[in-house]
This record gives sequence, structure tokens and C-alpha cells, in this order.
Amino acid sequence: MGVNLAYFPPVICGISFILTVFFTRKAPLISSLISVFAILSSFILFIFILIDFLSPNLNSIDFSIDWIDVLDTRISWGILLDSLSVTMLGLITLVALLVQVYSISYMKGDSRFGWYFSVHSLFAAAMIAVVLVDNLLLMYFAWELVGLGSYLLIGFWYEKRAASEAAKKAFITTRIGDVALLIGIILIFKSTGTFNISSIFHIANNGGINENILTISTFLIFLGAMGKSAQFPFHVWLPDAMEGPTPVSALIHAATMVAAGVYLVARMMPLFSLAPYVLDFVVFIGLFTFIFGGTMAIVMHDIKRVLAYSTISHLGLMMLSLGFMGIASAIFHLIVHGVSKALLFLGAGSLMHEMEGETDIRNMGGLVNKMPITAITFIIGSVSLAGIIPLSGFFSKDEILLTVFEKGGILILFLTLIGAFLSSLYMFRLTFITFFGSLKSDNSKIGESPILMTLPLILLALLAIFMSALLLEISTFKGFIFFISGYKAHLNLLLIVFSSILSFVALILAWFIYIKDSKYLTDWFKLNMNCFYKLLLNKYYIDELYQYVINQIVLRFAQFIALFDRLVVNDIGVDKSSLSVKSLGLKLKFIQTGKMHGYAISMVIGFLILIFTWAIL
Repeated sequence: MGVNLAYFPPVICGISFILTVFFTRKAPLISSLISVFAILSSFILFIFILIDFLSPNLNSIDFSIDWIDVLDTRISWGILLDSLSVTMLGLITLVALLVQVYSISYMKGDSRFGWYFSVHSLFAAAMIAVVLVDNLLLMYFAWELVGLGSYLLIGFWYEKRAASEAAKKAFITTRIGDVALLIGIILIFKSTGTFNISSIFHIANNGGINENILTISTFLIFLGAMGKSAQFPFHVWLPDAMEGPTPVSALIHAATMVAAGVYLVARMMPLFSLAPYVLDFVVFIGLFTFIFGGTMAIVMHDIKRVLAYSTISHLGLMMLSLGFMGIASAIFHLIVHGVSKALLFLGAGSLMHEMEGETDIRNMGGLVNKMPITAITFIIGSVSLAGIIPLSGFFSKDEILLTVFEKGGILILFLTLIGAFLSSLYMFRLTFITFFGSLKSDNSKIGESPILMTLPLILLALLAIFMSALLLEISTFKGFIFFISGYKAHLNLLLIVFSSILSFVALILAWFIYIKDSKYLTDWFKLNMNCFYKLLLNKYYIDELYQYVINQIVLRFAQFIALFDRLVVNDIGVDKSSLSVKSLGLKLKFIQTGKMHGYAISMVIGFLILIFTWAIL
């Protein structure tokens, strides 16, 4: 029975959006309750779907209704339920529910309180649709709605110039990937005659798609995933997206927009597996983004930007795993990261709520006693992402390390371990600076956040601790079964020991630098690494490079095109041609006198000219 309800979660959230926009705008509290009720209903439906789906004789379900059926073209509206879509449905509905409950307190008193929850419903409906639909065309529609929802939420406080610019930056940057995705989908449809995902896989596996077309289309699909999941060089929109409300950051970074790209590659893996060169590119981009994002997270002072670059880095780690076709480990880490990152962003929002919007971690410190619930839950999220045993982040990280070790070799494993070390180091740095050390005098009157904000933190912290028990079925000391996805994997004791040592080394190093304040280490870094530190602090000057390219190349080329359009196309091609017709008409009008003898003379002259021409020829 549960699986037949799979249509309802996106529909319920969509109806919530319509109701809150058109009927409850003047009652913002009712809007928030409608939105929360819709996402709560969707989460309850997920539980029923999961119960049915975990029955022994049910692996996947694909059911649809016809939308367009003309000649050989058939397009349907359908739902594909398998381990991947059900897992993603659970993550999206759970995190969205907790974020919306949290937002009731966080956004209290905002002039657009009702509109905020309306867009949340739209965003949730679009993302749920992305992971459930069974055809690429409908997925693309939902994919674009996810982009629209992110634009509206990032620019929610559009009266702030930084917020409106961040929203435009996110929208434009991701559009580049979206155009590539659309072209890739069209190429696949042209080769297969269908948008249905299962049918496309069947045709591709039987050699029905030309190898070059397959390679190009999968590459274009990956470009779409790179845009949404903020992979280098499309990563620049994600840190600026922090200008939106902090619960929005939690939603975007944990379960919705950035997860869409990882999900897309995992969903289309049967196509990617037939295009090995594209998978090599996925590995390269994922590995580079993993280390690249980590190097910047380690120097940022804004708490939300540290978490943003952490998200970029971990998304790279997921893409790296997908590049080696490690779907189970990538999705496992996506879930663990989603819960932990939602916890961290909501924890950051709790701090900002009590510190009147302060985001600079250098102005924090010593808050562990002032905000114990926020501090403890934030520490749990940090330790999980740092990969400390026995929290869930340890298992998901080591699963990816094992995938890399088995399929990528020693060199790529070594580089991945460097990224893992950076991940541990910047998470401990953030935690130590924010909650430990001496209490700033300005923060002496700070207290704990309201219950509607701390309750989601507690629930997410419990998940970060015990999620491995929910997702992993321990079989023997040597291994486990990732039962939701059905993929088998085995822990490697040597990797466990080595990665754990790296995490603890990062912990000790962070303690020496940020708690003990080791003068030797800080002086050495300032003396020998100051130029590199400035490079990292300025984000490798990539934003400046993009702005230079836009100003000096794109805009100047646009000015040239505009000038060409005005002087050549408009003034000559349009205006001159119309003026020539007018001028010719003015001259020819003298022929039309209305007198019969004039016309007769003209006919005689014309006839004589014809006779003369014929005689000469």
C-alpha cells in the first residue's frame, strides 16, 4: 500500500505552496503551519513507503501515466521507486521538516514570514520530484524549479545588495550547467526516442546509443551535476549563498540543491559506466574539489563560509566515489553529510540568533557554558564530519576511502587522505575557536536558543551518532552490508587505523594552534606560509578572475555586438532597406498620372524597346 502513495509527497508540498501563496498571505502563522504539516505528511508517507519497500520481494517499482502519445513519441508522468529514490526521499523530507520547525522561531517577526514558508514548500516539492520521477524531461522541469526555489530563498532578504547579488550569482552559475544538462537530455532522446530512464538504460546496454553520442551526453549531464553540486569551477555560487537565512543554508547544503547533482550522477550511473572517459573526468573533478574546498575552509573566519567550503569539499568526495562507481559509499556519505551539515548550519543559526547576527568566529569563543545544547550538538556534528569513530561520519568516510583504494590505487588514495586530514583539521579549528577558549566580554549575557530551535539540533545530533546503526547491518568484524542500497562492502582494518590516526593528529594539531596557542606553530606559519595564507583567504582570486573575464571580455564583446546590431543590422539592414523602398516609391509615383494618353505612350515606348532588344539579340 505504501508504495502507491509515492505520488503524494511532491503533490502535497505543491498544494501547500499554492495555499500559502494565494490564500494565507495575510496570516503568516497559518502559512507556516500549513507548510510544516505538508512536509510532516510527506515524511510520514516516506515511512509507509519504506516499510513496503523493505519487504523481501520488492526491489523497485516504476509506474506512470501517459502525458503525450503522438506517433512514435510517448512521454509519461511517472514515479520510479528504488533504493536510491527512497533513501533520498527520506533525507529530503526529514531535513526539510526539521529546518521548517526550526525556522518558526528563527524567522519570527520577519516581515515576509509567510512567503518564506511558501518558498520552502515549493523547494521541497521540486526536490522530491527530482528524486522520484522516472523520466528525464519531468526531472528537468523539477530540476529548474529547484533552481528557482534556491534563487528565491538565497535572495530572500533582497533589500540587502549582497543577498540579491548572491541569488543572481547562484542562478546564473547553475544555469550554465543546466543548459548543458538540457542538451545532454535532448541528445539522449534523439538517440533513443524516449525520456524514460529505465528504457534509456536498456537501450544503452544493448548498444542502441552511438559511443560518441553517449560520451558527449553523459559529459553534458555531469556538467549539469557540477553546477548544482558546486564542483570546481562552478563552486563560486555556494559560499555567497550564505547571504540567505541560515535555515536556508542548512536546507540547501544538507538535503536539497547541492544533493541534486550527486543524485543525478548516481541515478544515471548505468550510462556513465558505459563512458569510461567521463568517469575519469568525474574522478579528477571530485578529487580536485575535495582538496580545493578543504584548503579554503581552513582559513575562513565567517562560520557559515567555513561550513560552505566544507560542503564543497565533501561534495567533491562524493563525486570522487561516484567516479569509481561507488554508488553505495557516495550515497551513504551524502546521507551522513546531510544530517551532520544540517546540524552544523542550524547550530550556526542558533549562535547567530543569540549573538544578533554575528558570524565571525573570532568574536566568539567560550560559548560552551553559555549555550550548552548548541555547543554539544555542534561538536557532535563536527566530530562526525571529522571522521572520528564511532560516529556515522567515520563509517561513510572510510567506505569512500575503501572504494578509492580498491579502484583508484595508492596515489589517488594518498591525495584523498590529504583531503580527509584537511576536513578533520578545519572542523576542529571551527569548533575550538567558536566554543572553547576565553569568553568574550560582549558575550557574557548570551543564553540558549528557544526550544523550537534546540529540539531539531538534538534530533539531528542523535542521528549523527546512531545513523550508522540505521544504515549499516553489522555482520562480522570484517565487514557490513549497506542494506538499503543492496551493495556489499568490507571495512579494511589498515585503512581504519590510518585514517583514524590522521583524524586524531588533526585534532591534536588544532588543539595546539587554537587552544594552547602555540607561538612556534603560528609564527612559523606566518613567516613561511603568509603568501599562501593570503591566497587561500582570497579564495585563489577565482572570483576576481571571473569578474575580470566578465568585465573585459564578455561585456566588451556584448558592447561590440550591441554596436554592430545598431549600426549594421538596424541602421543599414532595417532602416536603409525601408528608406530605399520609400524613396523608390516616391520616384515611381510620377509614372502613375491617371491620364490615358500617357499610359499609351509608355506602352508604345516599352514595345519599341522590346523590339529593339530582340533585334539586337
